[in-house]
Amino acid sequence: MNIELIEALKDLEKERGIEMDVLIEAIEAALISAYKKHFGSSQNVRAEINRSNGDTHVYYRKDVVEEVTDDKLEISLEEAQQYDPDFEVGDVFESEVTPRSFGRIAAQTAKHVVVQRIREAERSMVYDQFSTQKDDVITATVVRVEGRNVYIDMGKAEALLAPSEQIPRESYRIGDRIKVYMLEVRKTSKGPQVLVSRTHPGLLKRLFEREVPEIQDGTVEIKSVVREPGWRSKISVYSANSNVDPVGACVGSKGMRVQSIVNELAGEKIEVVRWDADPAVYVSNALSPAKVVSVTVDANDKFTRVVVPDFQLSLAIGKEGQNARLAARLTGWKIDIKSESQAQEELAAAYDGAEPALEDSLELDASFAEEQE
Repeated sequence: MNIELIEALKDLEKERGIEMDVLIEAIEAALISAYKKHFGSSQNVRAEINRSNGDTHVYYRKDVVEEVTDDKLEISLEEAQQYDPDFEVGDVFESEVTPRSFGRIAAQTAKHVVVQRIREAERSMVYDQFSTQKDDVITATVVRVEGRNVYIDMGKAEALLAPSEQIPRESYRIGDRIKVYMLEVRKTSKGPQVLVSRTHPGLLKRLFEREVPEIQDGTVEIKSVVREPGWRSKISVYSANSNVDPVGACVGSKGMRVQSIVNELAGEKIEVVRWDADPAVYVSNALSPAKVVSVTVDANDKFTRVVVPDFQLSLAIGKEGQNARLAARLTGWKIDIKSESQAQEELAAAYDGAEPALEDSLELDASFAEEQE
């Protein structure tokens, strides 16, 4: 090795951000292993690379002692003082043992170490880059489909879209450009492994943040997001500014804003509802598109009893209970839905013959419905 090595290490320091001293120390450590492997030495040795000209030297090291018990690791004070009278017990005696043929071995070792360090540094930089993008949305290209696993190109790394993170009924072809949610970045022996998702609620949230300027500037706030990927999702929004309609801002003129997100998510139906601090109002909003007659709240059990018109019962519950299920997840409240006729029957059974009380109850229900409208 020579001055060319030092120049190459300096260039690497500038281009890759790897400190030259770190590389040299790694090469020196590797040279010690190479020396012992090729020359069968069990001695304690030290390798040194001259930082100026790249010359390589190997020295064996022995502890200076009064009485030698292992001549491979120790040297007597008397013998050491023959080389230098200033030696004392406890000092370390060194002598150069660089083999004549060591230059070629040193060059090969240095090349291997440098390549390995460059690879590690690049992996570290890729990991750091994608770690900062966790929980964000990235547009990437599908490059491979192996079984049910989909691999996408993210520039400096390849990400895995696992079957569990894929939208049902959505197909992926090589060359497709899709938006994915950065789920996790793992360190592995083969470099960083990036895991992405198309089903995570965070994807829907980030898409709205990108699409709606009022969310970007903080005028509209996203309170909660729930999804049944590929089928239906609900998002609740709120604005402290009374002059801003948060739902209208997210839907956009003629529904253009929300429609662009629907298209990105393979036609997934998206409902935007208004968040409210009053759980009765919030639950009523969350059951959209169904119209609610009344909501009774049990704060202790975080339970709500909802009454809807008879003809809207199936709409409120949704196909296979989907609407009610999403509304419960969105609000965090348990929801029991009854039709008006069911509610009347239950009241009649509880208060047999108490017609005035039933009428009063229905009048209150009707006033609640008017407030919601």
